[in-house]
Amino acid sequence: MNLPTKQAQWLNKATVVQGLQHFLAALVLVSLAAGLRVWPLQVLGSELAWVTFYPAVIAVALYAGLYTGLLATVLACISVAFLWPLFSIHPFIENRFDLLEMAIFAITSGFIAYLVEAMRRMHKRLMQAESASKISSEREQFIRSIVDDIPNMIGYWDRNLRCRYANNAYREWFGKSPEEIIGITFMDLVGEQLFALNQPHIHRVLAGEQQRFERTLNKANGNVGHIIGHYIPHFDVDGTVKGFAIQSSEVTFLKETEAKLELAACVFKNTLDGVLITDANGIILSVNPAFTEITGYSGEEAIGHNPNILKSNQHDRAFYASMWTEIATKGRWRGEIWNRRKDGDLYLQRMTVSMVRDADGEPVRYVSIFSDITTLWRKDEHIKHLAFHDALTDLPNRILLMDRINQRLINSNREQYTLVLMFIDLDGFKLVNDHFGHNVGDDLLKEVAKRLLALVRESDTVARVGGDEFIVVLNNPKEKDEIAYIANRVVSSINEPMEILGEVLHVGASVGIAIFPDDASTSVDLIKNADTAMYAAKESGRNKIHFFSPK
Repeated sequence: MNLPTKQAQWLNKATVVQGLQHFLAALVLVSLAAGLRVWPLQVLGSELAWVTFYPAVIAVALYAGLYTGLLATVLACISVAFLWPLFSIHPFIENRFDLLEMAIFAITSGFIAYLVEAMRRMHKRLMQAESASKISSEREQFIRSIVDDIPNMIGYWDRNLRCRYANNAYREWFGKSPEEIIGITFMDLVGEQLFALNQPHIHRVLAGEQQRFERTLNKANGNVGHIIGHYIPHFDVDGTVKGFAIQSSEVTFLKETEAKLELAACVFKNTLDGVLITDANGIILSVNPAFTEITGYSGEEAIGHNPNILKSNQHDRAFYASMWTEIATKGRWRGEIWNRRKDGDLYLQRMTVSMVRDADGEPVRYVSIFSDITTLWRKDEHIKHLAFHDALTDLPNRILLMDRINQRLINSNREQYTLVLMFIDLDGFKLVNDHFGHNVGDDLLKEVAKRLLALVRESDTVARVGGDEFIVVLNNPKEKDEIAYIANRVVSSINEPMEILGEVLHVGASVGIAIFPDDASTSVDLIKNADTAMYAAKESGRNKIHFFSPK
């Protein structure tokens, strides 16, 4: 069963109950009037018999209305005609005049019930009208107080452009109270210049077209304000425009905020650094054009995804855990991180991640600002490489060599360790350089470097320390025979012919060998003693090896 059906049933039940109440009221009052007439008022005779029933009719009519009054009249007539003989020895109706009195009673009671009902309705209508008038007055006053206190300018102007209503907001802009404004013309209020600006909108609104526009006004205190104005036509019943309402909202703060947002958007759009903004769950909300230029991902491809799309897998979990711990505790992280572009290329970025909190201190946004420093990093690495490597052969130079030897010597303090240093000087290199030129000599040195690298392990070091001087550092060889074997392989490899720029060249090598800790305890002494041994090898006939031995 639906709701309207239930409501109808409830109303039907209420009507039945109300009807029973009215019937019982009429029955009780008529019975009371009849009882009074039968017993206490019998002595009065039949001339005033019907007088006792009139109050009953009037009472029930006042209580329940016309129909209940008519019901009481009928019950009174029935009680007199049929029930009276049961309670009284004196007959109530003895002749035709008694019937005439009954008829007069019925007509009179009906008329009385009608008058009472009419008075009730009139009184009710008067009360309703008074209540409605009071409510309307209160509502009008309430609405007027609201309109008067609204910060927006609200007014009404007739077709003659005279003000018929203005609220208190006009005081702030024009320095006049509503009482001073009502009755004056539009031009007198705003002045000729502003009137000329508004005149096209006035013409259109008087033609029935609603208007909306923006305007800059000077307030009474000299401040400049921005408004959005609405002109709303007021139509008469015949369709003509009687006047128009004005509603002007101040948007000065919004304009200032809009200007700030436009500036921020301009910076966001034109900054050369990539900008990435995520929500509290790490979902990308916005990126700037520089982000696309650096990563290769467009805004449509990035927004809605996690920044993990840039992950390079060059850092372990501990790196990211440390980064997010710092963000959570300090609200910011700065550092360098490897990421991967859309095309798969790795790049190094210098990045700042900042946490944005709400009023309750909860994180709502994360802002990442980063720049691609791959080129700078490569330049820096190249400079570092040049600082520690030979420019011609790309082998470690003397600085890097000394650093590696010293590191090995430091490690030797913790465990038994042997370090062998071979000082190699090319035999016949000066003749090649003088006869064939420096270009050939340079390529020969590169070939020698390549052959030396092919003879040693990754843990060993090959360095160029002079024009045609090389040093090979062997890391913890097993025994002296192994050292001699490697040294002889060095000599044999360099002795093999070399084809350089179409020329077949032959050079030799003299190798001096010093061993740590037997021959020296420092890197300087180790190189010095290996150099001494190399000169001893040269003096013994070149293309020789010689172990250092104190004199």
